[in-house]
Amino acid sequence: MPTRSAHTSWQGTLADGSGRVELASSGAGAYDVSFPRRAADEAGGVTSPEELIAAAHSSCYAMQLSALIGEAGGTPVALDVKADVTLRPDPAGGFRISGIALTVRGQVEGLDADGFLAAAESAKAGCPVSKALTGTEITLDAALA
Repeated sequence: MPTRSAHTSWQGTLADGSGRVELASSGAGAYDVSFPRRAADEAGGVTSPEELIAAAHSSCYAMQLSALIGEAGGTPVALDVKADVTLRPDPAGGFRISGIALTVRGQVEGLDADGFLAAAESAKAGCPVSKALTGTEITLDAALA
């Protein structure tokens, strides 16, 4: 299996510095990062590790759920997946990702609501990104559209 890479260049201190993260394997883009924007309510056009984790988690989860729906005898027509990753102060010092909320709405043929929910829960547990984030509370809101 392949290894994927990203690269970040950073200049300056945490509070005053900034950087640029490049999606090196795909060449899909390079994005500005800064801690003040990371910790602010408004990102102001700057990405963050949390947003990148949300992108990774939502896309991985959608792929895993699509596979599990098929294994259960259904056909995924459309899946709309959102991942909200929350950064909070860590009582032990610094910051931590305090939780991830996955929301999925699906259009599926051949599965009822219970079958869809079972596949959605299994996908939450089996998605490789979910597995990598063990230790972070991951919640799921899943329903047919």
